[in-house]
Formats: sequence, C-alpha cells, structure tokens
Amino acid sequence: MSVRIVALVGSLRAGSHNRQLAEAAAKHAPEGVEIELYEGLAEVPFYNEDLDIEAGAPAAAARLREVVAQADGLLLFSPEYNGTIPAVLKNAIDWLSRPFGAGAIGGKPVAVVGTSFGQYGGLWAQDEARKAAGIAGGAVLEDVKLSIPSSVIRFAETHPADDAEVVTGLLEVIQQLSTKATTATAA
Repeated sequence: MSVRIVALVGSLRAGSHNRQLAEAAAKHAPEGVEIELYEGLAEVPFYNEDLDIEAGAPAAAARLREVVAQADGLLLFSPEYNGTIPAVLKNAIDWLSRPFGAGAIGGKPVAVVGTSFGQYGGLWAQDEARKAAGIAGGAVLEDVKLSIPSSVIRFAETHPADDAEVVTGLLEVIQQLSTKATTATAA
C-alpha cells in the first residue's frame, strides 16, 4: 500500500530553506511513501467566510482542499516569523478546517517540522502550527518533531537533501507519519 503525504511549506520564498527541507523529504521518502510538495499557497486568498460559500470556495482554496482531502497525511514545514507561524501556513490551515466539523484536515495525521535562522530552529512557530492544526481537526503527532537551528549557516553551502543528519531526522518523521496514516486508513 502506498502512502501519499502532502507537504505544505510556510515560506513562499523560492530559496527558502524550509522548501529545501520539503524537497529533501520528497527526495528521500522511503519506498511506498510519496511526498507531494503542494504548489499554490500564494494564490489562496485570506480566509473569509464571505468567500467560503455553499456555491463554492475560490478555486485556489478548493484545489487545496481537494488535494489534502485525497492525501493520507500532512507534513507541515514551518519557518518562524516574529516568533510565530507564517500567515500563509495559518491561512492554509484555516481553509482546510472548513466546513466546520468536515474540513479536509479532519482526522488526517499531521506532523510539523522546520528550520529557522534562530538557535531553536523555529520551535515556537512549529508549536503554534501543531496547535492550529489540532484545533482545525487534524490528528497531530505531538511527539514527532524536527527543528533545525541556524539554517542560514547550516545550509549556506549544503542543501538539506545532502545533510546526512537532516535526512535521518526527516526519515524518522516520515516513517512515524506514514505509520500513523496507514493505521488511520486501516481503521
């Protein structure tokens, strides 16, 4: 059985270290696990109930919901902006939480990882992302964590996909997330 995990990256910057981390996860995913980097978060409008109507949500939000609904799990990559979660990632979680009680994130296994310039690797933002995803209905893997500090220095000359320690950490997260997704699907 193949496990499909959608990766949402909380940074829109082309050279984002969190995007590179997501690329590393996709590149090194074990056999039987597919990690799809979701493209298009920049096009999703800020959540507004006036836009989220019965006739349909905006196309970018509807596409996000559809892709996540078809996935077995979510892997969120969160940098830390001013000590908290980036707006683009929070916005995605908000759209995925609706309709209330039946959102695309409902019951999906969710893991949060990331890297940041600071000495703690974005821990605060990742904790906030876990909190938001859990309140939105996701089955957050609270003990599955990977925070990589000093991203600007660590990844100045090395892509995360070529950092053995980072790859090992990502593989542990992916294994735990895919196991939870498989268990949830079988139930």
